[in-house]
Amino acid sequence: MATQRIIIGISGATGFAYGIKALELLKPLDIQTHLVISKAAQITRAYEVPNTSLAQIESLADKVYPVNNIGAAIASGSFKTMGMLITPCSMRTLASIAQGLSDNLLTRAADVVLKERRRLVLMVRESPLNLAHLKNMETVTLMGGVICPPVPALYQHIASIDDIITHSVARALDLFGIDIPSLPRWGEDLHLNTKPNNASRA
Repeated sequence: MATQRIIIGISGATGFAYGIKALELLKPLDIQTHLVISKAAQITRAYEVPNTSLAQIESLADKVYPVNNIGAAIASGSFKTMGMLITPCSMRTLASIAQGLSDNLLTRAADVVLKERRRLVLMVRESPLNLAHLKNMETVTLMGGVICPPVPALYQHIASIDDIITHSVARALDLFGIDIPSLPRWGEDLHLNTKPNNASRA
């Protein structure tokens, strides 16, 4: 693949800022971003980031597709990509992917990524989890997807909410082999106490 491409999906779960952060981190890199936002996510955006317009968010991507455009390039396996990151991923979107219900472009693109054996990473957002959620996560995992909830890594001595969001998204992008230079890594960039009596991480 001469041009590296990644699909970014934003669904209706709380955490629209994760999707924005993914686009921001990818913007300086030599990777094309192909964005699709669900209808529910557009409602969430109005609640969570009211001062950031949809046009501003879409300007961060190289290509934007309407969620009902089932004939878009990313709906075809012949359109090569590195895979797809859905961030945040709602339980509704998770369920659709787990059951193969390609009812919009976001879930269709995810289905294509799985059938082509490419990387699918879902930053699922819900708590607590019921049995249907857990079974859908198991199903997607068995299909080759990766369930990657945005769980904060407190060892990085976070100073802001943006630090939490950045670290979670950067770790998700790591799963595609995409290196984010600013990502703190255990034992490398962090200033840690490495004395022998330091408690080990379980």
